[in-house]
Amino acid sequence: MLQAVMTEPGKIEFRDVPVPEVKDNQIKIKMKRIGICGSDVHVYHGKHPYTSYPVVQGHEVAAEVVEVGANVTNVKVGNKVTIQPQVVCGKCYPCTHGLYNDCEELKVMGFQTTGMASEYFVVDADKALVLPEDMSWEYGALIEPLSVAVHAVRRAGDMNGKKVLVLGGGPIGNLVAQTAKAMGAADVLISELSAYRLEVARKCGIKTVNPNEEDLFEAILKHFGSDRADYIFECIGITPTIQQAIEYARKGSTIVVVGVFADFASINMGYVQDHELSVLGSAMYRKEDFLKAIELINAGLVEFDILITHRIKFKDYRKAYEIIDQQKDKVMKVMIEMD
Repeated sequence: MLQAVMTEPGKIEFRDVPVPEVKDNQIKIKMKRIGICGSDVHVYHGKHPYTSYPVVQGHEVAAEVVEVGANVTNVKVGNKVTIQPQVVCGKCYPCTHGLYNDCEELKVMGFQTTGMASEYFVVDADKALVLPEDMSWEYGALIEPLSVAVHAVRRAGDMNGKKVLVLGGGPIGNLVAQTAKAMGAADVLISELSAYRLEVARKCGIKTVNPNEEDLFEAILKHFGSDRADYIFECIGITPTIQQAIEYARKGSTIVVVGVFADFASINMGYVQDHELSVLGSAMYRKEDFLKAIELINAGLVEFDILITHRIKFKDYRKAYEIIDQQKDKVMKVMIEMD
């Protein structure tokens, strides 16, 4: 089978490798779609803090089950599935308390262990989640990033009737905003510099502000009133926006850090202490987040189609990153087509 290997930042080679044998508790899947995410881009540029080379990427996926091991009961041949890409120890405190996304020895497919950028992949069956038969392959591959958003929104707390500010209108920021709204938020506002991404957000039913054109703090007061936002989600991963989140939060409110920071961030911890802010990290997801993501899609509460801006064939894998680099903020989600 063909496998795409990133041998060093910016370089992808295709290798013909054997298909692994399926053990009793495993399944073999035929890859159908692979999404490219911001963390993948960090790897491509050599800026992901927890990835070394060579590495096989691919963690946002949809696939067809083509073989099951003797002991597998949760999926069957022909099922459409997506895969939870975490590899966990099962023994540490988080793992033994239902928090395996925080595993002390966490490895993620495509970053610290082999990802799914190959024609076939063999994986433990308990990492597979069956998708509805009528769900498209592209939607299936987007369940993973939507699960990131679901987990982040759940980290914040009850959304019912709440006011939500999302910093960043890229794919994850957009999905966080849509998820917050779908889960009951009364008012959601995205702050984003890109006119294109702002237009995408508006087409998804989300209100927007461009801080290049309007002072963000004044826009927050204008939009939410003097009480400002109940929850702020940082979905970019850069120092200026986490500083904005802390500075513009009302006293006692909650900030959820969703963006992946490639560099160290400098923040005003005195402000965090004096304003009694809750600053929460949000790391990946768990099975219940995938199930909720599938439920939201089935209910028609999240818009996916407008987020898919480019489709690339598997053998042109590197072109996906070139498009992202060249077109930058006019790219939302690039989908790798495996068929």
